[in-house]
Amino acid sequence: MPDTADTPRRRWSRRKQARPAEIVAAALEQFAERGFAATRLDDVAARAGVSKGTLYLYFDSKEELFKAVVRESLVPNIERVEALVAGFEGPTPELIRRMVETIGMVVTTSRLGALPKLVIAESGNFPDIARFYLEEVIQRGLRLIEAVLKRGIERGDFRPLDVKHTVRAVIAPVVLLAIWKNSFEPFDAEPLDAKTYLANYLDILMRGLAAATDAPRGA
Repeated sequence: MPDTADTPRRRWSRRKQARPAEIVAAALEQFAERGFAATRLDDVAARAGVSKGTLYLYFDSKEELFKAVVRESLVPNIERVEALVAGFEGPTPELIRRMVETIGMVVTTSRLGALPKLVIAESGNFPDIARFYLEEVIQRGLRLIEAVLKRGIERGDFRPLDVKHTVRAVIAPVVLLAIWKNSFEPFDAEPLDAKTYLANYLDILMRGLAAATDAPRGA
């Protein structure tokens, strides 16, 4: 016969262990809806079903909670793309395509797409979170794209490029997609089709990166 007296205690233990993740999930929703400045820890706690005192057991401040949201919700997606790059053996254009499609779907089908908008909008008033996001997300992503571009050039998949600046040109349309979805689409009579947008962007990008197929005709 099951030990019914011990069941509530086991449930309580599981609940306690799950609390940080529940708080982070609630914080992501709150940040996405309200922005950083307008988000109150009381509201995050209520959304997570805990007291504000319990929230403070895990997170010292709203800034620390935001960092936890980034590290536990967004960074795993960067690690996913890093793993894709590390294990990919095919042509570089296909690797770029998979990277862009993966990132594009993340920012358009989850609350994570609201984070770039939040950081851009509030970086002036909260420089610490902007600096943190730059170091933890943006620079890490730029380094990854830079490595892939260099791979393509070395293998002859891409033409010689100014890699430092091309990196930003590669990611900029994806950032625009995230901002559009979270800022302007609610007011747009014709919602943007993310898959079609990404397909058209990738077509343009691949043409711009492609190595020349014909040798130039000299005099």
